[in-house]
Amino acid sequence: MRTTRTGPGRPWRGGSLLLAAALLATAACTAGDRAGPGSTMAPEARTYLLSALDTMERHSLVRDEVDWPKLRRDALGRAEGATEPAGTYEAIEQALRELGDGHSTFLTPEEAERAEDEAPDDQVLPEARRLPEGLGRLTLPPIRSDAAAGPYLRAARAAVREVDRAGARGWVVDLRTNTGGDMWTPLASAGPILGDGEVGAFVEADGTRTPWTIENGTPRQYADRWGSGEPPARPRPPVAVLTGPRTASAGEAVAIAFRGRPDTRTFGEPTFGVPTANTPYPLSDGALVVLTTAREADRTGRVHDGPLRPDVEVEWVRGSDRVLAAATDWLAAHDRCRKP
Repeated sequence: MRTTRTGPGRPWRGGSLLLAAALLATAACTAGDRAGPGSTMAPEARTYLLSALDTMERHSLVRDEVDWPKLRRDALGRAEGATEPAGTYEAIEQALRELGDGHSTFLTPEEAERAEDEAPDDQVLPEARRLPEGLGRLTLPPIRSDAAAGPYLRAARAAVREVDRAGARGWVVDLRTNTGGDMWTPLASAGPILGDGEVGAFVEADGTRTPWTIENGTPRQYADRWGSGEPPARPRPPVAVLTGPRTASAGEAVAIAFRGRPDTRTFGEPTFGVPTANTPYPLSDGALVVLTTAREADRTGRVHDGPLRPDVEVEWVRGSDRVLAAATDWLAAHDRCRKP
């Protein structure tokens, strides 16, 4: 999984790149979908396009806010003359943009294959470092594929363990470069610092909630696959979370998991502004309609919309990390971070 051309990376629901088992409808739903006598679109292309539109109408988070007859007419008009499914790609992409959720996207078969199989060697790994005043800093970059999850998590857990054993009393969790992708591996990486319990939830259009639960430092659904994270020597340490305009999608989901946590403050700049979850729906040729299907709520129940504003806004300045300085100043002054 990777950043696509239409925006930042995405938090995939129910797993990172494990594709949703979606059955796509075939025949069209409205009279406007039927081919007119002057249509020049091949039947195969029409069926393919309509299956994508049916998926959008059935599953989109904003499905009750869309003028579907118009969106369908416009998409069919753009795809006139298509002789094969690939000829409808631009019409599908435009239809997804017209949903207006700011997050849905389309992956061609080639893009979907690369997203699934991207080599771990291409993955930037997390880092944890000791800071002055008995603090630690965990930097969580974006993760783009299932293949990278194992190396990513092992690197994070080993680094956090080393800094924790060196006596870290408080932590900085830096999400400023996390542009999206998989949300679950970064959550597992920060899990021992974040602490166990329900830390957030997906909220669908009808109000259905799917909780994000951390157990033994790991998202519950990955306990068998990833095992437990080693708890820190000082449970529930104070945490400063750093965000910025590049913190997007899955990065925003991780930030949301820290919202409402005791002894936690956020520093930096507002995030990109897509705190929503996407579900990938496969089409017949291997392409994916990656559809926004849920909003995201923090542990207090607040559903977030748009950029996440930090508790303490600090503008990033080239050559001087004022955001990190503000965060460490706050941590160093915290009662639980002072030397015994």
